[in-house]
Amino acid sequence: MIALLLLTLSAIEPHPSSTVAFAQLKYAGGAWNPRPNAIRRLSFEIEKRTSIITTHEATPVAATDARLVDMPFMYWAGDGAMAPLDGAQVAALRRYVKAGGVIFIDCVDEAFEASVKKELLRILPESPLGLIPEEHVLYKSFYLIPAHGGRVLRKPALEGIVQEDRLVVVLSPNDHGGAWSRDDFGRYDFEVEPGGESQREMALRFGINLLMYTLCLDYKEDQVHIPFIMRRRK
Repeated sequence: MIALLLLTLSAIEPHPSSTVAFAQLKYAGGAWNPRPNAIRRLSFEIEKRTSIITTHEATPVAATDARLVDMPFMYWAGDGAMAPLDGAQVAALRRYVKAGGVIFIDCVDEAFEASVKKELLRILPESPLGLIPEEHVLYKSFYLIPAHGGRVLRKPALEGIVQEDRLVVVLSPNDHGGAWSRDDFGRYDFEVEPGGESQREMALRFGINLLMYTLCLDYKEDQVHIPFIMRRRK
């Protein structure tokens, strides 16, 4: 069970004394950390704009790392094709999402996107990726946003995997980490195309919405997840 997630959900909204730890999936056979400044900057914006307290830096973790039980949000990034996960890693990631975790997959390029989609078929073969509709609560969990942004707009829509009416995987083909990433002097690491700074701001707002959804699901819309939450509390 994802302890921090359940603590937060039991209070319906994040408690100021709870610190959210970001997990970043570390894997062999690929560039697993293409945007090393991304989570740090997103974390800063989350603390500046909301009451959520974060760890500021992502914690690199293997899929089988026991610490994942305390990390409700996983950032899985990549640049270039990745090697297939082994059986233990596949099983561990399946347990993670079924226990309440949410995985955000951030694709820098098409090669990584293609390879990670193959891994998702192994992790959750019964639940294929599908387009996330514009009316999903993900787009209104904190900000009401008409788009999701990213460093580049390779595709107009995000994809996700839903289990028990809950988004457990969100996949971006548009390199959100590249839009978030900023150096220690406050300079953004990459240009954002084609929409410039308004597109970057949308990417930041989307990242905040995503974390808020991870912690609170869709309490702003309805109580459809209460049975799921209660089962996980038992």
